[in-house]
Amino acid sequence: MNEPNTIKKIFDMKTIAVVGLSTKPERASHRVAAYLQSVGYKIIPVNPGFDKILGEKSYSTLKEIPVPVDIVDVFRRSEHVSPIADMAIEINAKALWLQDGVINREAAAKAESAGLLVVMDDCMLRQHRSHNN
Repeated sequence: MNEPNTIKKIFDMKTIAVVGLSTKPERASHRVAAYLQSVGYKIIPVNPGFDKILGEKSYSTLKEIPVPVDIVDVFRRSEHVSPIADMAIEINAKALWLQDGVINREAAAKAESAGLLVVMDDCMLRQHRSHNN
Protein backbone atom coordinates (compact mmCIF):
# COMPACT_ATOMS: atom_id res chain seq x y z
CA MET A 1 0.00 0.00 0.00
CA ASN A 2 1.21 3.52 -0.92
CA GLU A 3 4.38 2.06 -2.46
CA PRO A 4 6.00 4.14 -5.24
CA ASN A 5 5.67 1.18 -7.62
CA THR A 6 1.95 0.84 -6.77
CA ILE A 7 1.40 4.54 -7.44
CA LYS A 8 3.26 4.30 -10.77
CA LYS A 9 1.11 1.32 -11.85
CA ILE A 10 -2.06 3.21 -10.92
CA PHE A 11 -1.04 6.24 -12.99
CA ASP A 12 -0.64 3.96 -16.03
CA MET A 13 -4.40 3.26 -15.81
CA LYS A 14 -6.85 5.61 -17.54
CA THR A 15 -10.43 5.43 -16.21
CA ILE A 16 -11.15 6.94 -12.80
CA ALA A 17 -14.50 6.80 -10.99
CA VAL A 18 -14.46 9.69 -8.51
CA VAL A 19 -16.76 8.89 -5.57
CA GLY A 20 -17.97 12.05 -3.87
CA LEU A 21 -17.06 14.36 -6.76
CA SER A 22 -18.40 17.84 -6.03
CA THR A 23 -19.75 20.35 -8.54
CA LYS A 24 -18.11 23.15 -6.51
CA PRO A 25 -14.77 24.24 -8.03
CA GLU A 26 -13.38 25.16 -4.60
CA ARG A 27 -13.74 21.60 -3.28
CA ALA A 28 -10.72 19.29 -3.38
CA SER A 29 -12.63 16.56 -5.23
CA HIS A 30 -13.48 18.98 -8.05
CA ARG A 31 -9.93 20.38 -8.32
CA VAL A 32 -8.32 16.92 -8.32
CA ALA A 33 -10.76 15.46 -10.87
CA ALA A 34 -10.49 18.53 -13.15
CA TYR A 35 -6.70 18.27 -13.05
CA LEU A 36 -6.72 14.53 -13.82
CA GLN A 37 -9.21 15.12 -16.64
CA SER A 38 -6.95 17.87 -18.05
CA VAL A 39 -3.98 15.50 -18.24
CA GLY A 40 -5.90 12.81 -20.13
CA TYR A 41 -7.69 10.60 -17.62
CA LYS A 42 -11.32 9.61 -18.21
CA ILE A 43 -13.28 10.87 -15.19
CA ILE A 44 -16.55 9.22 -14.20
CA PRO A 45 -18.36 11.18 -11.46
CA VAL A 46 -20.13 9.19 -8.73
CA ASN A 47 -22.51 11.56 -6.94
CA PRO A 48 -26.25 10.80 -6.75
CA GLY A 49 -27.13 14.50 -6.43
CA PHE A 50 -26.14 15.53 -9.95
CA ASP A 51 -26.70 14.47 -13.57
CA LYS A 52 -23.39 15.85 -14.88
CA ILE A 53 -20.13 17.01 -13.33
CA LEU A 54 -17.13 18.26 -15.33
CA GLY A 55 -19.10 17.58 -18.50
CA GLU A 56 -19.45 13.86 -17.69
CA LYS A 57 -22.55 11.87 -16.79
CA SER A 58 -22.71 11.32 -13.04
CA TYR A 59 -23.79 8.00 -11.53
CA SER A 60 -25.41 7.27 -8.17
CA THR A 61 -23.20 4.25 -7.44
CA LEU A 62 -20.19 2.45 -8.86
CA LYS A 63 -22.46 -0.44 -9.90
CA GLU A 64 -24.38 1.82 -12.32
CA ILE A 65 -21.30 2.67 -14.39
CA PRO A 66 -21.67 0.85 -17.74
CA VAL A 67 -17.95 0.76 -18.63
CA PRO A 68 -14.94 -0.86 -16.94
CA VAL A 69 -13.39 1.27 -14.16
CA ASP A 70 -9.66 1.13 -13.48
CA ILE A 71 -9.40 3.33 -10.39
CA VAL A 72 -11.95 4.18 -7.70
CA ASP A 73 -10.87 7.51 -6.20
CA VAL A 74 -12.67 8.19 -2.91
CA PHE A 75 -13.57 11.61 -1.50
CA ARG A 76 -15.85 10.41 1.31
CA ARG A 77 -15.40 10.26 5.05
CA SER A 78 -13.46 7.26 6.31
CA GLU A 79 -16.51 5.62 7.89
CA HIS A 80 -18.21 5.45 4.45
CA VAL A 81 -15.35 3.64 2.71
CA SER A 82 -16.21 -0.02 3.43
CA PRO A 83 -19.23 -0.29 1.10
CA ILE A 84 -17.34 1.68 -1.57
CA ALA A 85 -14.40 -0.75 -1.33
CA ASP A 86 -16.84 -3.67 -1.57
CA MET A 87 -18.38 -2.17 -4.72
CA ALA A 88 -14.93 -1.50 -6.19
CA ILE A 89 -14.16 -5.20 -5.74
CA GLU A 90 -17.56 -6.18 -7.17
CA ILE A 91 -17.10 -4.11 -10.35
CA ASN A 92 -13.56 -5.49 -10.83
CA ALA A 93 -11.79 -2.17 -10.44
CA LYS A 94 -8.01 -2.47 -10.50
CA ALA A 95 -7.22 0.14 -7.83
CA LEU A 96 -8.70 1.91 -4.83
CA TRP A 97 -7.34 5.36 -3.98
CA LEU A 98 -8.38 6.97 -0.69
CA GLN A 99 -7.65 10.69 -0.74
CA ASP A 100 -5.99 12.82 1.97
CA GLY A 101 -7.55 12.15 5.37
CA VAL A 102 -9.52 9.11 4.17
CA ILE A 103 -8.28 6.21 6.28
CA ASN A 104 -9.99 2.85 6.58
CA ARG A 105 -7.45 0.10 7.14
CA GLU A 106 -10.02 -2.71 7.10
CA ALA A 107 -11.48 -1.63 3.74
CA ALA A 108 -8.00 -1.08 2.29
CA ALA A 109 -6.84 -4.54 3.43
CA LYS A 110 -9.98 -6.15 2.00
CA ALA A 111 -9.42 -4.43 -1.36
CA GLU A 112 -5.74 -5.46 -1.38
CA SER A 113 -6.61 -9.08 -0.62
CA ALA A 114 -9.08 -9.00 -3.50
CA GLY A 115 -6.19 -7.99 -5.79
CA LEU A 116 -6.69 -4.22 -6.04
CA LEU A 117 -3.78 -1.82 -5.81
CA VAL A 118 -4.43 0.48 -2.85
CA VAL A 119 -3.30 3.95 -1.86
CA MET A 120 -4.64 5.45 1.37
CA ASP A 121 -4.51 8.97 2.84
CA ASP A 122 -2.78 10.54 -0.17
CA CYS A 123 -3.69 12.94 -2.98
CA MET A 124 -3.79 11.79 -6.61
CA LEU A 125 -3.11 15.31 -7.91
CA ARG A 126 -0.07 15.84 -5.70
CA GLN A 127 1.32 12.38 -6.44
CA HIS A 128 0.69 12.74 -10.19
CA ARG A 129 2.53 16.08 -10.27
CA SER A 130 5.47 14.67 -8.30
CA HIS A 131 5.71 11.59 -10.56
CA ASN A 132 5.48 13.61 -13.76
CA ASN A 133 7.92 16.45 -13.11
